[in-house]
Amino acid sequence: MGDGVREGGTAPLGDLLVRVARTLRRRFTATLAPWDLSPHQARALRVVCARDGVRLSELAEALRIAPRSATEVADGLAERGLVERTADPRDRRAVVLVATDAGRTVHREVEQARAADSTELFARLTDEDRATLERILRQLTD
Repeated sequence: MGDGVREGGTAPLGDLLVRVARTLRRRFTATLAPWDLSPHQARALRVVCARDGVRLSELAEALRIAPRSATEVADGLAERGLVERTADPRDRRAVVLVATDAGRTVHREVEQARAADSTELFARLTDEDRATLERILRQLTD
């Protein structure tokens, strides 16, 4: 068919999922505005806060970005005093990123704001619809 609809009507579903993903990204970016963080920086801060020392290569892998990009993200967080570079206790020649107290505070605040925004967005759905959506999305991603 020339209108982009495939057998079973899956093209419109894909389009809707892309629109939802864009909406979530736009809302996430807006939620981060008070802290002047990019989505990459917020995700990097989450990774660093979740682990006890993260090498830049591990950060790049966790964020699925190039090592050079991970370095730029880490530099931005370090300049703001949210992370610091320290010697890796397992290998003194290597460097790891660790969150500062300020970084942990910002991470907590961002997670709370993100949770509140998510609650607001998904409040449009009934409890049953949220459970169904979660089940379906898990099926598609697992």
